Amino acid sequence: MADNVVVARNTENAPKCPMCSQTVAFSHYNNLSAQLPVDPKTGAIVEGGVKEQAEQCFRNIAAIVASIDHDLNDVVRVTIFVKDIMDIDVVERAYRSFFTTYVPARTIVAVNDLPMGALVQVEALLTNGEGTIPNEPQAGDLVKYANNTHNAPFDAMSTQSVAFSHYNNITAQLPIDPVSNQIVMGGVQEQTAQCLKNIKAVLTAMDVPFDDIVKVTVFLKDLGDVEAMNEIYKRFFPDSGIARAVNYLPARTVVEVADLPQHALVQIEAVCSHGDGTPPQAVEARHGLIIEANNIADAPKDELSSQTVAFSHYNNISAQLGVDPTTGVLVAGGVKAETEQALKNIKAIIESVDHVLEDCVKVNIFVKDMNDMDAVNEVYAQFFPEGTPARRVVGVANLPMGAAIQIDAIFGNFEGTPPIA
Repeated sequence: MADNVVVARNTENAPKCPMCSQTVAFSHYNNLSAQLPVDPKTGAIVEGGVKEQAEQCFRNIAAIVASIDHDLNDVVRVTIFVKDIMDIDVVERAYRSFFTTYVPARTIVAVNDLPMGALVQVEALLTNGEGTIPNEPQAGDLVKYANNTHNAPFDAMSTQSVAFSHYNNITAQLPIDPVSNQIVMGGVQEQTAQCLKNIKAVLTAMDVPFDDIVKVTVFLKDLGDVEAMNEIYKRFFPDSGIARAVNYLPARTVVEVADLPQHALVQIEAVCSHGDGTPPQAVEARHGLIIEANNIADAPKDELSSQTVAFSHYNNISAQLGVDPTTGVLVAGGVKAETEQALKNIKAIIESVDHVLEDCVKVNIFVKDMNDMDAVNEVYAQFFPEGTPARRVVGVANLPMGAAIQIDAIFGNFEGTPPIA
């Protein structure tokens, strides 16, 4: 079988950006760039308030999806960023008008800033049933599995888990007790434990082990709570004796946000492997895939995450700061120097597993000052001169170590993980 290739595409019916592609497909997923409420004809934010802006974001996503011969039922995850958490109800009304029957997995957070001063930004992850091996469909029309369990909080606006091909996408879990449907009593530690219990319940309902998680994103209201959160996190990872024996830890991103639904202190999102795949994949292409985690000395190490976790045809990279791995401290020189170092760290990590930057399909940028983005883009363009990867940019008030920028990424893994040839 030939290798998968990165397929980047753009349409005139959605806003274009020189720094990213609207959609980047690799294997069985399309990664869409986060969409702002920009009218593609004018290049400006649409007039009106959050309602009009949300509708435009979803129109842009629908246009991109239609341009690659897919539809909104192929969306497996939606991530919504708002400036004001009180706008969620308005955004959800727009959301429901686009997802009228099936609802994907979902994450909602309020952030401190968005590009162009937007009130809302929406991102989508899309299936790609035909795969991206040139002239060779990989598995025909794969089936999407949506699953809910009473043992985790139910939300009519999202599905708890959506599996497609070899990945499960878990709706971001709030610290809600599924029995009472209320935020649990206590502080960030009690809330972290409940978030992780909810994720575990979702996975258990599908007979998926907790240690099949490949990437975790932790959204905290207060980054000062990170140590307290980590104390609980360490009780859940690694989960099994086998995982503890090799100290397997998922890739991870931790980011402070302005607010969370129901004013929770923490919300946790997980992406999980799905080793048996979704039908009609051939049996020999479905069984026995392994998770491959890797760490190197040439990039900063974190005791609570792996630098890269590969499964099937994707590599998931932990969030990188502008930290010099030889000193363990942020590089001097401000946002440009930190951006360069963060991207150097990502480059070192992906090259350590015999891949290159051109295999990147998605980049997520968290920046403390949105006014720094011109400087960030100047450096970014040196690493991604073709502007190929899909991209997300959000503004945050605080980052670990007082950093100015934090970047995580997803790369294609064309050879797959064993026993894929």
